[in-house]
Amino acid sequence: MAELRIGDWMQTAHGRLFWPLDPRADEVHVDDIAHALANQCRFAGHCREFYSVAQHSVLVSYEVPVEDALWGLLHDASEAYLVDLPRPVKRASEIGDAYMRAETAVMAAICDRFRLSREQPASIKLADDVLLMTEARDLMAPPPTPWRESGVKPLPSPIAAWTPQRARERFLDRFEELQRFREVVAG
Repeated sequence: MAELRIGDWMQTAHGRLFWPLDPRADEVHVDDIAHALANQCRFAGHCREFYSVAQHSVLVSYEVPVEDALWGLLHDASEAYLVDLPRPVKRASEIGDAYMRAETAVMAAICDRFRLSREQPASIKLADDVLLMTEARDLMAPPPTPWRESGVKPLPSPIAAWTPQRARERFLDRFEELQRFREVVAG
């Protein structure tokens, strides 16, 4: 008899089944995450050129202490299965609450899969906001009013957007680099 799961399944780019409302760690795969995030544009596509969630994630991973870098790389990995919602939508309680429950469950499966603490390190939020302000400066039209995060200073160097293929490759390369680092540290 087939196991009963919550909700419907989705098919990943590599032909696997994933239940976003009933996520399991053994059904999470980094190649699915890299592919999906490389093909998702940040800011619901409202940038001057295509800029992927995968590139954003790679850049965040370089802006945190090395012990938090894998968490930084995977901080938006739930979006591979749930898509990226703009912050104003996530903050709207009638939509945001249900999305946040699903996101929390998917992130828990991701954390379990890659042996990460389920609690996001504090360094990730700051790096995410620094990247947000850098992306706003380099990839978006000037805002008509300051963003909430406008007290955060952007990176000094500008961001040049990568193609989806390059973003996927860089994401997977960074993942392998960080996995090797963890193996060395673990001894």
